[in-house]
Amino acid sequence: MNFSHSEKTQDYINRVRAFMQEHVYPVEEQIYSETHQLNPGGDWKNWQIHPLIEPLKKKAQAAGLWNLFLPDAELGQGLTTLEYAPLAEEMGRVLFASEIFNCSAPDTGNMEVLYHFGNKAQQDKWLKPLLAGEIRSVFGMTEPDVASSDATNMQATVELDGDELVLNGKKWWTTGLGHPNAKVAIFMALSNPENDKHNQHSQVIVPLDTPGIEIKRMLQAFGDYDAPFGHGEMHFTNVRVPKENLLVGMGKGFAIAQGRLGPGRIHHCMRSIGGAEKALELALERGMSRTAFGKPLMMLGGNRERIAEARIAINQARLLTLEAAWKIDNLGVKNAMVDISAIKVAVPKMLEDVVDLAIQIHGGAGMCNDFPLARFAAGARALRLADGPDEVHKGMVARLELKKYQ
Repeated sequence: MNFSHSEKTQDYINRVRAFMQEHVYPVEEQIYSETHQLNPGGDWKNWQIHPLIEPLKKKAQAAGLWNLFLPDAELGQGLTTLEYAPLAEEMGRVLFASEIFNCSAPDTGNMEVLYHFGNKAQQDKWLKPLLAGEIRSVFGMTEPDVASSDATNMQATVELDGDELVLNGKKWWTTGLGHPNAKVAIFMALSNPENDKHNQHSQVIVPLDTPGIEIKRMLQAFGDYDAPFGHGEMHFTNVRVPKENLLVGMGKGFAIAQGRLGPGRIHHCMRSIGGAEKALELALERGMSRTAFGKPLMMLGGNRERIAEARIAINQARLLTLEAAWKIDNLGVKNAMVDISAIKVAVPKMLEDVVDLAIQIHGGAGMCNDFPLARFAAGARALRLADGPDEVHKGMVARLELKKYQ
């Protein structure tokens, strides 16, 4: 395995880094603070995008730094998973940066689904505006009334009725549902209960203005609504869409999901590594510029050792993630399942630990919005549940490891 950056990759790293330095970092704190002022409370119907976001998106698109995640030379930049990984790390240093490059979740996963599994009509209607950054999308999977760590527990249903599909059920923690540009959902639900458990579910494209969809509320995550994106609860009551909105076929939902989640977890993990690098950088700056008891904070207690442990942990996490990316590119998602699950456990926990160190060194300042640390901490803890909790991924690693000896 060779993880060294090619000339092409290094060029993109330099270009993304330069764009961030010139356009994003100077307005980072302004966008954070003014977004909160624009979007007080949970009144999601009045949420607004910060006025600087769209101009930044246009600049990124003009600079050729657009749809970097998609391995297609015409619709994206033709980068492999391994080539895109360090770019996601750069974006992860600022929580809203991935949107500027049209590389934010859940849109990236939904675009990959439509790219790999959508037919031409579905791609023309939904993939093209998503790739253009004109609309946003959501993914409806988790449900409030069942243990969603086992996705086969889904109670929401899809039924074929003539030329239409009828959808019923509840979904929550639907990320991005409050965004003003959110126009379409991919809804996953039980459709073929007579099949084996991994061929019982289907995925359906559903415009969010379809009659029968009710957005009940936006959920607070650690006391914050995460406006203007939000994590919503929505109910489907006899929602009807044309059967042409079905992706691939009835019972193919889990097969689609497996294709969706592999690269997406690389993206999440590399962004987390970028966040950890930013947190460590802030910890070092604070620790060397502030003194207590006659010494820089960094020289007190066990802080030097903690910094060393953070550097070791970040580098380990990066190498593990790059290995998973290499395997996806060269061996396919099915042959990278251990690695994909391993990074989903290791990287968010690493980010959580590094951010905790940085918060401790910042003291009270680390808990408020003067620094991005509290936001990183909430994101790290949430990521240990999103796309499957730690326990599910540890179970996957253990199952495949034990299989070698059975």
